[in-house]
Amino acid sequence: MSSLYSRSKDLSSRSRKSLSDSPPSSPSPSTKTFRQDRASRSDSSGVDSLSDRLSSRTSTYTRRENRLASLSKPDEDSTSKDYKKLYEDALSENEKLKSRLEDSKQELTKIRSQLDRVTQKQDRISERSTVFESEKREKEALEKRVSDMEEELKVLTELKSDNQRLKDENGALIRVISKLSK
Repeated sequence: MSSLYSRSKDLSSRSRKSLSDSPPSSPSPSTKTFRQDRASRSDSSGVDSLSDRLSSRTSTYTRRENRLASLSKPDEDSTSKDYKKLYEDALSENEKLKSRLEDSKQELTKIRSQLDRVTQKQDRISERSTVFESEKREKEALEKRVSDMEEELKVLTELKSDNQRLKDENGALIRVISKLSK
């Protein structure tokens, strides 16, 4: 069991060593110089002066900037060619959008005018309906008043007939009283 443990430990340490110690398959020139700088700094018995560190950092930054600049130069040529095409595409897209905007504005104007017409019609209809409602209320009030007057007329005719009957009775009583008093 211990032999298995020691073998697996050996394999894992070997794989770590092989990954960290072996150089990449094709190191770039900047990687080589960077490694050389590191090696020269470690040779100076672990004590680096401040100026050495700063100069090595500056040279590292310079190398990095040079590498990035060299990588971006081919892109600049291709992108400068693409800028004209992109500009033309943007112009054509802007023209399409402008025409769509104008179409939308015209459509909006049409819809607003239709909405205004419909609103005016509804206003007229609502005015008519309010007028109709008020006329209907007036008509109902007049009809009620007419029916009330008809009822009063019936009562009035009944009262007239009662009054006439009472007058006739009163006249008859007066004649009877006058005959009796004679």
